[in-house]
Amino acid sequence: MENAIIEMQFALDTFYFLVMGALVMWMAAGFSMLEAGLVRSKNTTEILTKNIGLFAIACTTYMIYGYDLMYGGGVMLEGIETVAKDATYAKPSDFFFQVVFVATAMSIVSGAVAERMKLFSFFVFAVIFTAVIYPMEGAWTWNSEAVFGLFTLGDYGFSDFAGSGIVHMAGAAAALAGVIVLGARRGKYNKDGSSNAIPGANMPMATLGTFILWMGWFGFNGGSVLAMASKESANAVAMVFLNTNAAAAGGVIAALYWLKFYGAKQT
Repeated sequence: MENAIIEMQFALDTFYFLVMGALVMWMAAGFSMLEAGLVRSKNTTEILTKNIGLFAIACTTYMIYGYDLMYGGGVMLEGIETVAKDATYAKPSDFFFQVVFVATAMSIVSGAVAERMKLFSFFVFAVIFTAVIYPMEGAWTWNSEAVFGLFTLGDYGFSDFAGSGIVHMAGAAAALAGVIVLGARRGKYNKDGSSNAIPGANMPMATLGTFILWMGWFGFNGGSVLAMASKESANAVAMVFLNTNAAAAGGVIAALYWLKFYGAKQT
């Protein structure tokens, strides 16, 4: 009976990882729709190609080397098919959940450099970011390895539940570096410093992308509990879903408030 319960917990937690990972993977569609809707129509094809390409690159480079650099175990996921006696979930499900986080981080860069970076130059950076940069800082944080062998971030109280620093700050830092180097889009600013509005080509598409991202966040944050086959962990996942939805709704309301009382005065 005890064996059957353990196997059931293993199956539930593995399935939970896979479903949450699939929700995060769906965010790739959200980024694609959002970016394609907010760029000019002449750049739609390129932005869609960029998003599909970066996802494929992230999955491949992280599989070949990135996962090994971040967590160890071997190049090309060597030995990932083995199941340890004390395992609570299948290793391949963990890889799948991790790799969609990598692609999400790279998608942040994609949106920031939209309409200002050549396609294959972007793909070259995607290889470097997903194979080396993200896995290295991921090893220092979620895998608790020493930073260049000197100290561990945990010694200074570092904690990251769902990737606010590891995923989003890493992607944002790379995006910021990119826009500093590349500069503004052509035609955005006049010689006197005034700016020109560059309206998006398809607002319904951008809206659809927003809702897809909203949905994907439940997998991103909910999956970060890392377990579901117990009363405590299931309740924790439910609380994360509740807080994630409340945060998204609050953000929309705050943005509408700012737009109503402050934004109109500055336009």
